[in-house]
Amino acid sequence: MTVCVSVKVHDCLIFAADSASSLVGSASNGDPVVLNVYDHGNKVFNLYKGKPIVAMTCGMGHMGYASIGNLAKDFRRMITKGVNGDKIDPENYTIKEVVTRAHAFFSEKYVQIDPSPASPHGFEFWIGGYGANCDNAEIWKLVISDGEVYDPELIADESQSGHVSWGGQPKPIQRLILGYDAELADGLVEAGIPEGTVQPLLAQVGQRLLTPLVHAAMPVQDAIALADFLVDLTKRYFAFLPGADIVGGDTDIATVTKHEGFKWIRRKHYYDAHLNPTETDHA
Repeated sequence: MTVCVSVKVHDCLIFAADSASSLVGSASNGDPVVLNVYDHGNKVFNLYKGKPIVAMTCGMGHMGYASIGNLAKDFRRMITKGVNGDKIDPENYTIKEVVTRAHAFFSEKYVQIDPSPASPHGFEFWIGGYGANCDNAEIWKLVISDGEVYDPELIADESQSGHVSWGGQPKPIQRLILGYDAELADGLVEAGIPEGTVQPLLAQVGQRLLTPLVHAAMPVQDAIALADFLVDLTKRYFAFLPGADIVGGDTDIATVTKHEGFKWIRRKHYYDAHLNPTETDHA
């Protein structure tokens, strides 16, 4: 249970996520129940060191005994060093190629889970960045939900800037930016609005209530601040909402740009970096 946010403008792409990792069990009636929440999950990844490629995840924190963070590093080792698979050409690659390889990798890991995870469950893995010799970034999303492995989805292509997207727990951001969340449709139907008219009605509502927080010309620092704000908004919403704090912990933020490549903006470690000055393989 997570919030992850992407902000795409002309100059950069930002990925940001919280660190809460929920341990979910089953109540006596079979309903899912949160048993514990850990505050130090890793959900933002440097997917190819030295290249402008970034990833983040929400949903399932593990596949079998392996955390998504460890699997992301296994995938990075594959595409960079050719371990257990072919590496990509660092001078001639596309983000779609990376996405296609990641889709095959995580799909294989998912079908190997034994026993299969109980429903409901879901997994998202977002990949963004610049292909070799590309001027603009793109964003893709991989989705697995209750046994169904979906084709990769292009969230924002190279031509789209001034773009915000999010995953995980969407309500606070939806209400802020869109003016309503997904439950409004169900509420309108329950109130007697004909189901066939609900989506056209929501389209009209959205035109009036949309809050334009992002602009394509935003500088990098302001895009970072916006992503940080949207993650923090969601964390604070769930901190005051009755129930477990299923969104929380530190916010990890990374950015990629055409010229500077991948940069950590904020990153937690399980060790003190000052005591490990030669350590570089922690991302």
